[in-house]
Amino acid sequence: MKNVKYTKWQLFSLVLLRVFIGWHFLYEGVIKLYNPSWTAKSYLLTSQGFMKSFYVWMAGDSFISVVDTIMVAGLLVVGVGLMAGIMTRWVAVAGSIILLLLYLAHPALPGLSSGLSAGNYWLINNNLIEIAALMVIYQFPVSYYFSLEFIFKKEKSTEQTV
Repeated sequence: MKNVKYTKWQLFSLVLLRVFIGWHFLYEGVIKLYNPSWTAKSYLLTSQGFMKSFYVWMAGDSFISVVDTIMVAGLLVVGVGLMAGIMTRWVAVAGSIILLLLYLAHPALPGLSSGLSAGNYWLINNNLIEIAALMVIYQFPVSYYFSLEFIFKKEKSTEQTV
């Protein structure tokens, strides 16, 4: 299975997917970082579903600043990692976890209002679609093409042959 050959268009599409999702994460992180009034508190307090009490606890005054910091840092790390192609598989997993937590706070379930969640399509919403795309990124060698990982591996291999 390691000798699978991808066409240039397949690789281009996978890299484009990686960069676009990275841009989305980076944009969300930067917007939150530079907005002094942003907090996840209202998103957490309006959560619904079986994990509501967990999210309400996270929105408490003693913990919300930690949640906000982790959220912004996670978005920035995943965004930069995906855009630059650094530790792509790890940041794809981290991004999936962030999105899963966002989905579980406002699940797209029948009988629940969509609340602050965008793109709610009855069971499926934008968060689940992006998780599926991150699963694709995780499964394919998108860091071997057009990425900092590729550049560093290439330089390392030429240094070893000298």
